[in-house]
Amino acid sequence: MCTFPEDTSGAGFPGGGVRAKKSLGQHFLHDRMIAERIVASLSGSAGRALEVGAGTGVLTELLLRRADIDTYAVEIDREAVAYLRARFPTLGGRLIAGDFLSLPLDDYFPAPLAVIGNFPYNISSQVFFKVLENRDRIPEVVGMVQKEVAERIACPAGSKVYGILSVLLQAYYRIEYLFTVHAQAFRPPPKVQSAVVRLTRNNVSALGCDEQLFVKVVKAAFNQRRKVIRNSIKALTGTRALPEHRYFSMRPEQLCVAEFVELTRLVGFLIKS
Repeated sequence: MCTFPEDTSGAGFPGGGVRAKKSLGQHFLHDRMIAERIVASLSGSAGRALEVGAGTGVLTELLLRRADIDTYAVEIDREAVAYLRARFPTLGGRLIAGDFLSLPLDDYFPAPLAVIGNFPYNISSQVFFKVLENRDRIPEVVGMVQKEVAERIACPAGSKVYGILSVLLQAYYRIEYLFTVHAQAFRPPPKVQSAVVRLTRNNVSALGCDEQLFVKVVKAAFNQRRKVIRNSIKALTGTRALPEHRYFSMRPEQLCVAEFVELTRLVGFLIKS
């Protein structure tokens, strides 16, 4: 069972003049204490940080005060971009008008960078998948997401919320659930609680298995999470007879990252045989 820190919301933060848009999953943070804690949670070891979804600039302002970080921001909302350009003219070309999910990080950032932000609820999982694709470029992530997403990626094997994103992220990052944030810290307040998590790149450069197959095995297992793995991976192994192995009689939430790596090696051997 996972337990997480309680809500620590504090006093209000002045808001901007940008309308939150439901279609973009926007809920603007206005709590100064929470904003300060989020920015302080970033180690700054990368030397630069990209804020995803800068919105009204609550985090941006605090990031720009840090002498140890070169701050960049990406924002898809044109109204917010215009507001940010006016409020933070020193950002200049470091404010990118566009969609983080389609942003070619290689073109913009030849060196490593951290990622930080109050991630829109409707794309938070996609943000993490983008991080995974660029894991050798992104050593650290500090993000606020929906509480259930934070719980899912931070929980170890054995938890009922442990899933695909849990395994894939934990394979390459150390994940910390930092604190819970109440809905009233946002404008408009969402209908759910939020939480801040920190991801720090671990020392794993290679898993020791076919990493593309690893992703397929994890997804196949959790796409039918109520079934034992023997049944859920048939899409990969076809009609091949499976040998006796304890993994095949387990459900996916029971396997840690290392066991999924072993399972991937086994599945790879079966496919080639």
